[in-house]
Amino acid sequence: MVVKRVLRPERLRRVPEHFSWVDHRLVRDRHIERCGSDALALYLLLITVGDAEGLSYYSDRVAARLLSLDEAGVRRARRDLLAADLISYESPLYQVLGLDRSQTPVLRTERSNGCASIGDVLRTAIGGQR
Repeated sequence: MVVKRVLRPERLRRVPEHFSWVDHRLVRDRHIERCGSDALALYLLLITVGDAEGLSYYSDRVAARLLSLDEAGVRRARRDLLAADLISYESPLYQVLGLDRSQTPVLRTERSNGCASIGDVLRTAIGGQR
């Protein structure tokens, strides 16, 4: 059984004032231009099936079937959405992120234990790239 938890509380989705779950800032702030059509299809699926906190846990197999993609296509789409900072993902849990960015930089690491090296911490602190 999957235990759902908010992955990035500082980016929790909220219903925009203009009423739609599909936030107009997706287009207005040009987020949509950073993703291919498969990534945007996955994003639409995730905002459709997500709960009030933007959480869902559809498998790659199910997402592939629903989107008429293969599982590799779902993984590529997910990588695009992660790179565009529109979702967070820790298998099997997705979180669609709010488009309001936190004022506090969040250090991301690909290390399996979630720990960052001192170099990662220092680069983040001075605003550098990893």
